[in-house]
Amino acid sequence: MDLKRYFRGPLLWILAFGALVLLVMYGINPGGSYEKADTSRVVQAIQHNEVTSAQIIDKDQRIEVKLKNGKQLQASWVDGQGAQLANLLQQKSDAGQVKSYTVSVPKQNVFLSLLFSFLPIVVVVLIFLFIMNQMQGGGSRVMNFGKSRAKLVTKDTPKTTFADVAGADEAIEELQEIKEFLQNPAKFQAIGAKIPKGVLLYGSPGTGKTLLARAVAGEAGVPFYSISGSDFVEMFVGVGASRVRDLFEQAKANAPSIIFVDEIDAVGRHRGAGLGGGHDEREQTLNQLLVEMDGFDVKGGVILIAATNRPDILDPALLRPGRFDRQIVIDRPDLEGRKGILRVHGRGKPFAPDVELDTIARRTPGFTGADLANVINEAALLTARMDRKQIDMDTLEESIDRVMAGPERKSRVMSDQEKKTIAYHEGGHALVAHALPNADPVHKITILSRGQALGYTMTLPMEDKFLASRSEMLDQLAMLLGGRTAEELVFHEPTTGAANDIEKATSIARKMITEYGMSERLGARKFGEGNGEPFLGREMSHQRDYSEEIASAIDDEVRRLIESAHDIAWEILVEYRDVLDDLVLKLMDKETLSKNQVLEIFAPIQKRPAAPSYSGYGKRLPSDRPPVLTPKELALMGPKDVKDLTQGNGSGTSRSVEPEEQDDREGPA
Repeated sequence: MDLKRYFRGPLLWILAFGALVLLVMYGINPGGSYEKADTSRVVQAIQHNEVTSAQIIDKDQRIEVKLKNGKQLQASWVDGQGAQLANLLQQKSDAGQVKSYTVSVPKQNVFLSLLFSFLPIVVVVLIFLFIMNQMQGGGSRVMNFGKSRAKLVTKDTPKTTFADVAGADEAIEELQEIKEFLQNPAKFQAIGAKIPKGVLLYGSPGTGKTLLARAVAGEAGVPFYSISGSDFVEMFVGVGASRVRDLFEQAKANAPSIIFVDEIDAVGRHRGAGLGGGHDEREQTLNQLLVEMDGFDVKGGVILIAATNRPDILDPALLRPGRFDRQIVIDRPDLEGRKGILRVHGRGKPFAPDVELDTIARRTPGFTGADLANVINEAALLTARMDRKQIDMDTLEESIDRVMAGPERKSRVMSDQEKKTIAYHEGGHALVAHALPNADPVHKITILSRGQALGYTMTLPMEDKFLASRSEMLDQLAMLLGGRTAEELVFHEPTTGAANDIEKATSIARKMITEYGMSERLGARKFGEGNGEPFLGREMSHQRDYSEEIASAIDDEVRRLIESAHDIAWEILVEYRDVLDDLVLKLMDKETLSKNQVLEIFAPIQKRPAAPSYSGYGKRLPSDRPPVLTPKELALMGPKDVKDLTQGNGSGTSRSVEPEEQDDREGPA
């Protein structure tokens, strides 16, 4: 607790003043020079004419007398004795035996009355201010609810530059232009160009959106205000809108400047269907943000950069040109991007001579920048834990496994029968994947438990892929069902170990039918509106846009695809049962097999032929839509044929086919 802060605040001074008043009122004893005596002794002194003067203090029920010998006595009396003492002194005064006496009648103190009347209210107010002071972060921010909580990046802040960012070259190029405009606006204004008012960075979590913003702050050389979307929303109505106004006022006062709002979806969600209605505090904050970005009275010089991984839920008014003119996708890095990211995070780390970061990049398709940074950090932690001086390749391989599947669970003890079942399960995956022509190559097989997995088979593509063909997805279905099929073949009953495989296979098969239009029976149609997560501002119920007959047909098609994949896996495993047994023996002995070891065991396996051609083109045949023609084919065609081909539908890759021509054509190749 910071005590100095409270000593500087007004609360302590108010409490100290109140204590001082009470000390003055009750601590000072006006009768400090009087000698305490019994009441009977004072009464006896009055009756024997020993008193020269007296004072009755009715408020404190006290009597003070001065004797002829110079002594001063003080005594207390109870209810009813005050009037008797006053009568006795009055008699002695009338007889001239007591020179003087006084009776103090209690009077109400106005100050004390006000103090005790308002003291409870003051205490309640002080407690309220203290609580709000804590909620607002303390210091001098009491009651400053509407002030912006943005952090201004100063020169003393450690800088992150574009040199620290890799794998996002297109985004860096776009943001580099903003930096150049802020540093040399005349270059763009000379030809009438206007800098974008807003830039939205969106992509998967961990792809480097916030890192890019920090790099812009380090490169820009102008005031950079950083704030989170949740900092605008408070428990008090109107606070968010007030903070937006204050933030933009500060930025305009220091223009040109940059405002960065991280996780803008916390305040920028779709309006109109929130639980709070149109008067929802979040919607008021969003309305103010829209006005500040592009309203009736807008001054230039302020650029807003925002980041989110949920662009689908943002309000359309926020995304329109004039507000967020540029929307930059920060996607998962490709192979070259992963190489650059690994080099950035590998700076200054002692790598062994056998380490090849390019190999690590090929082993990590689909990893984000955060995943790759975690791989390097895990490798460094493992190296330090083993008291080594350099990070070797085996440690990096182990760190990849830890990031993908979790740490190895050495405490999990399994029986030999369970290990054998897991070995056949993983061997089934690997053998089916190796035998199919469109499946990814097997990279590693292990029956060691990691995370929630009892074992796993790792397949890696030869290169980055952005599209998946129907034949590739069918082979993937067969590979996923290879483990379940191996259990049925060897042990004549399945186990619960295939639950995740069945879930993935069902999801792929259903997407092939309902989203990708890969069903020969149902055609190229999309069924349903998706099953995304519900959120404020959108419908929270899923509406089915097809009939019960279509729903039944979808279920039939999904089952047909899965059963067909199951049959293919069964045929492969029955044909190469001896190879499967050899693989299991090796797995039981070594527990983990590398790519080269797997290829040596799978040497007798021959690739199966490709799946039958797709026949779901309807009335059109594949030959009606030929691929891009080669120069040799173009040379054999006449000028009229080329003209007819290129003017068929404007694409240059298809021609109009007459009905009589269609009748003469053969079926799919």
